[in-house]
Amino acid sequence: MNVTAIDQLPVVVVGAGPAGLAAAAHLVDRGLEPLVLEAGTQAGAAVREWSHVRLFSAWGEVVDPIAEKLLAPTGWVKPDADTYPTGGDWAVAYLQPLADVLGDRVRLDARVTGISRTGRDRVVDADREQQPFTVHIRYGDGREERVLARAVIDASGTWATPSPAGADGLPALGERAVADRISYRVPDLKDPAVRARYAGRRTAVIGSGASAFTALASLAALAKSRDGADTRATWILRRAISGNTFGGGSADQLPARGSLGLAAKAAVDEGYADAVTGFRTDAIERDGEHLVLVAEDGRRLDPVDEVIVLTGFRPDLTFLDELRLGLDDRLQAPVELAPLIDPNQHSCGTVYPHGVKELAHPEEGVYLVGMKSYGRAPSFLALTGYEQVRSVVAAIAGDRESAERVELVLPETGVCGGAGLFDQPADTPTDDGGCCASPTALQIGVGAPAVSGGC
Repeated sequence: MNVTAIDQLPVVVVGAGPAGLAAAAHLVDRGLEPLVLEAGTQAGAAVREWSHVRLFSAWGEVVDPIAEKLLAPTGWVKPDADTYPTGGDWAVAYLQPLADVLGDRVRLDARVTGISRTGRDRVVDADREQQPFTVHIRYGDGREERVLARAVIDASGTWATPSPAGADGLPALGERAVADRISYRVPDLKDPAVRARYAGRRTAVIGSGASAFTALASLAALAKSRDGADTRATWILRRAISGNTFGGGSADQLPARGSLGLAAKAAVDEGYADAVTGFRTDAIERDGEHLVLVAEDGRRLDPVDEVIVLTGFRPDLTFLDELRLGLDDRLQAPVELAPLIDPNQHSCGTVYPHGVKELAHPEEGVYLVGMKSYGRAPSFLALTGYEQVRSVVAAIAGDRESAERVELVLPETGVCGGAGLFDQPADTPTDDGGCCASPTALQIGVGAPAVSGGC
């Protein structure tokens, strides 16, 4: 296939979430043809799974400008920029209309099972970069298809691959055997069936981020309710409690995020949650109708009824195995990006905007964007993802000047996402859950994802 023919192929975008749909909008704006492949049956399928979670970021920070431009001729009206959407709001009022505008360019129930170069596995060098990408798809009805692409933008996120309870990064001994008693998401306690699962029972919450804060605060609210008497939580942390364990509190420049940390602290201070520090989970054992968590040092906790594991997310790289990716060996993020997002050194407020330079791989023409680009790093901003796709699409279009120019300015502390317990105004409590996107936690400014605007 000659170069001209390759240039006529679509750019395949994996995932119809916030970053993927924004990428498609930018491609259309550049006169390039996108093909968005979404494994779920609806646009924003992952976001819809944490529809009860409220983002830390307001509407003004979770709508891509080019996507807004594409939506404008349809009569779409942007929600109040200063209000905070839930994941459900975000999906229904923005992601679905955007997917509708893109029309047949978005294929649903289409799972990508593999990506390679046509006729070249990852070992073969000969004429490699002259070959188009081949993308293998399996549809929900069992059909399989291969499509060719000039470039690939993987915006599939990390929501589908939560980290397990084991302190070594692997499932704790017995974790799989008691899977029916474990949740890896912040529960929606407005759902009667979910509420009944936790009401009046003791739940172990494993994790130390915004998702864990949300779960603790939600369980405390349940304990105070008419049907939640005797609801209690055991909060399991690998580290000791320190001055910054609960975040910035009233000093946080994102009031909703600060309020979430304060709500979690109140859950502990008021006796609705018992904090267990320095506990590195090794095993989860059945004890009659209860579960017992065992630490690496042999400590055994009092029995609990349920376990909520909120230890982060990790990228699924299996379908990219035939591509030559340059990933950091710790974070599984692009090597140029990894030092900028290392959670040992940075919060989302200290990661500067970045683009194609930091997202490039040895395999030219393939990019991981959105929460997927952060690998195992926990905090991501929707605005950061939108800047990523702007830069990447400019590079694919051959506009290197625009691709290498930073067009996003973030406040000093960032607009970290994830989710909060509070709507506008930020100091008014609600029963909404929240987490750090990502999914959404994307932090998408969500993580529930760890997206702010991700988990």
